[in-house]
Amino acid sequence: MEYVSTRGGSRAVDFEGALFSGYAPDGGLFMPRSIPSLDGATLQRWSRLSYPELVKELCSLFIAPELVPRSALNDLIDRAFSRFRHKDVVHMSRLKDGLNVLELWHGVTYAFKDLSLSCTGQFLQYFLEKKQKHITILVGTSGDTGSSAIESVRGQQNMDIFVLLPEGLCTQIQELQMTTVIEDNVHVFAAHGNSDQIDELIKELFADVDFSRKYNLMSLNSVNWSRIMVQIAHHFYAYFRCAPSLDTTPLPVVEIVVPTGGGGNITAGCIAQKMGLPIQLVAVVNSNDIIHRAVQHGDFSASEHVKATLASAMDIQEPCNVERILWLLSGCDSHLTKVLMEQFTASKSLKLPEALHRKLSETLRSSSASDEDIVRAMQRCWEENWCLLCPHTAVAAHYHYSQLDSCASSTPRCCLASASAAKFQDAVLRAGLVPQLPPEITALTAMETRSTALRRGEDWARVLRDRIAAAVQGWEARRGTSLLFKDNAGRTAKCLLFEQQRSITIAPDDDLAWRLCSKSL
Repeated sequence: MEYVSTRGGSRAVDFEGALFSGYAPDGGLFMPRSIPSLDGATLQRWSRLSYPELVKELCSLFIAPELVPRSALNDLIDRAFSRFRHKDVVHMSRLKDGLNVLELWHGVTYAFKDLSLSCTGQFLQYFLEKKQKHITILVGTSGDTGSSAIESVRGQQNMDIFVLLPEGLCTQIQELQMTTVIEDNVHVFAAHGNSDQIDELIKELFADVDFSRKYNLMSLNSVNWSRIMVQIAHHFYAYFRCAPSLDTTPLPVVEIVVPTGGGGNITAGCIAQKMGLPIQLVAVVNSNDIIHRAVQHGDFSASEHVKATLASAMDIQEPCNVERILWLLSGCDSHLTKVLMEQFTASKSLKLPEALHRKLSETLRSSSASDEDIVRAMQRCWEENWCLLCPHTAVAAHYHYSQLDSCASSTPRCCLASASAAKFQDAVLRAGLVPQLPPEITALTAMETRSTALRRGEDWARVLRDRIAAAVQGWEARRGTSLLFKDNAGRTAKCLLFEQQRSITIAPDDDLAWRLCSKSL
């Protein structure tokens, strides 16, 4: 499996290359050169799989076994999901009037991004351990990405992560989930700006090829292909749990409603469609409705200002993954994609070509929701089901209720639930409901915090460059290699040495040596 840039100006890479790159060198995003096609027999077999088993099957299609043998891949994914609170990792709630809600938020930070980022963190560590290499991770977050990314790599010796959040535009809980992580390799910055300004800063640093290579920059935002790959499983799992039967020809269609900000999850859905999954995708957005306008009118133009909404993680006017969707729907036309995205970057305004707009509107439906719509959907779901929805999931529920009220199609429908309502107390209170806080979240308010401010008028790029350089220099000063101790019973231990790597074997009867080795560690 090779990966190519959506803009066609970079050489093809394997999965490892795409994983460690984030953006392609030409400014595009990596996508598989070809999308695997699944037959009916495979879909029948996969329909009986658990969520983790589905992730393993899907990842094995996009990661060559020469890079990660299947047994190792299975172990990495099992390890990634080991900290999830629900026994099934994800959970389908079947509510009144056909409201099926796939809860994707049972990970450490109570957000759906834990699913893809926990796997991505394991993939990174797998390759880094082999190469004794250090990377610098840059993450811009509008809410949940930052904390999920931090949890996926916290405490790792060969990674430093720099997370930029828009101060005052995340919820208090979202900020605390980032700023309370006190680890040497975690660096959190609170920027006096919005998510799109943060994304521009990150793009600027990645565009500096010399700096990017020197410090091994990479991204864990949804520009990273690994995240998209894992999220494809959401759509397969939702389909299999909501399809009435797989014994008919053609297979029944299921509508998947996707709360959409940066567009990663809806991109994963488009790939699932391309693989042969019979789903109708609905991209639902808040008042920052650039994707809705693109689907409805071919108008991919940013508004003058990002609007602050109750669904804050979706307050985005430049959804980077739309580039992947346009590339896919244009028949993988890299030249067209490059021209369109460069025009958008320069003017923040783009009218899609008629043929491409037609293809987009055939592939996606769309809807937008105001804060008032969000509040009403949260209230209705609570009144009818005693179920609290986060404001992002409520955007999807609003679409579902609007279809019921208009007596629209009876196609089975599944709404993807982005996060737990516990992270959005203000929205819950706004709806006149009572927040339900788990103890892990309540404890955050009493914990020590650490972050660095990026103030208006300050040279953010210079501040970040200096801090990245200092972090990498610190790692280089500390770095060593592993001295591996191993006994004939298979027990192993590692001891850090500087500037050299050796391996020794302890005799099976040399218990003193083994005890000294274990004690020193």
